[in-house]
Amino acid sequence: MANTTYSEARRVHDSLLAGIEKRCLIWMAERLPASINSDHLTVLAGVAMFGAGVCYWNGSRAALLTAVALLAVNWFGDSLDGTLARVRHHERPRYGFYVDHVLDALCILFILAGLILGGHIGFAIGGSFLLAYYLLTIEIALATHAVGVFRISFWKCGPTELRILLAIGSLRLMHSDFVRISGTDYRLFDIGGVIGIIALVVTFIVSAARNAQALYRAEPLPERSTDRSMPIHSLWAQLSKRRS
Repeated sequence: MANTTYSEARRVHDSLLAGIEKRCLIWMAERLPASINSDHLTVLAGVAMFGAGVCYWNGSRAALLTAVALLAVNWFGDSLDGTLARVRHHERPRYGFYVDHVLDALCILFILAGLILGGHIGFAIGGSFLLAYYLLTIEIALATHAVGVFRISFWKCGPTELRILLAIGSLRLMHSDFVRISGTDYRLFDIGGVIGIIALVVTFIVSAARNAQALYRAEPLPERSTDRSMPIHSLWAQLSKRRS
């Protein structure tokens, strides 16, 4: 299939660790053996997350420690595959975007299934978190196509920061699933899940409203003056400045 009309969306990745992470990934990509390509890293990331889900299901101290190690392996594969392709000038933007999003959908399912089956999070909260996560990823994919901006992080938080939080929570599970607040015991991941659901839904609403406003102003109704229309990228940048 010829790739003559496809224009890759602008990537926005401004999380807390984005700068140092990018430098580390480039350093590793430049030193990887030629026999390893981006597809190998993608498969590694998926297998690691499946293994982490199984470890959460098992729930033993050794399994939880293994889950933390597998989160690091997932970071290595999932974060490095695209960097490796860009460093070697082997970019496949449509293939990479599609496969990464399919894999991300499966990986979050593996993790939450393991947490639910292992009794670390309630079914209702875990299922709601999964739905909220999918809602936001759908909005990101739609914005990438319609607005031309692929946003990887929100509120200075991206996939790497989320893995770190999950790893910290996993280490806490090695001692107990529960934390005591005001004399009442709650599951740690139930509390984290509720906070995550709120954050995901709020992020979805804010992002959807911002992108809808930009698209509406770029494509006004016929009775509005077309002189006021602006390129979507410019509108998106203006809206971002207003929020900062």
